[in-house]
Amino acid sequence: MKMEKSGREPDIIYVSYQNYDRLMHIYLDGPADMAVEVISKESRHRDTVKKMNEYESAGVLEYWLIDPIRKQAKFYRLGTNHLYHQVPLDIEGVFHSEVVQGFWLKVSWLWQEPLPLLEAWQEINQS
Repeated sequence: MKMEKSGREPDIIYVSYQNYDRLMHIYLDGPADMAVEVISKESRHRDTVKKMNEYESAGVLEYWLIDPIRKQAKFYRLGTNHLYHQVPLDIEGVFHSEVVQGFWLKVSWLWQEPLPLLEAWQEINQS
């Protein structure tokens, strides 16, 4: 599979220690392990179609789409067929990352005001 070079800058990226050598001084030489995009009115098509296709073909293992307008979050994982498959939340509305080992996110936290940062951090660290 040919990987196309992209100048995309996700809102958040995660690069594992195993792939740390991809981090150059001012760019990432290869795919991130995880990319997160927060959708805005102006970025909806770009994030959900263009970037998703680019990240998929580049080999980004997890792609998270956070939509604060619709209060939705969708999580995708690269399958063995090199295509994204949507990952369902567990029965309690929690997403469990495979890329960031041990990390999970209660999606309802994203829509709370104010964001429960301290409470979320404490709950994640207790598990």
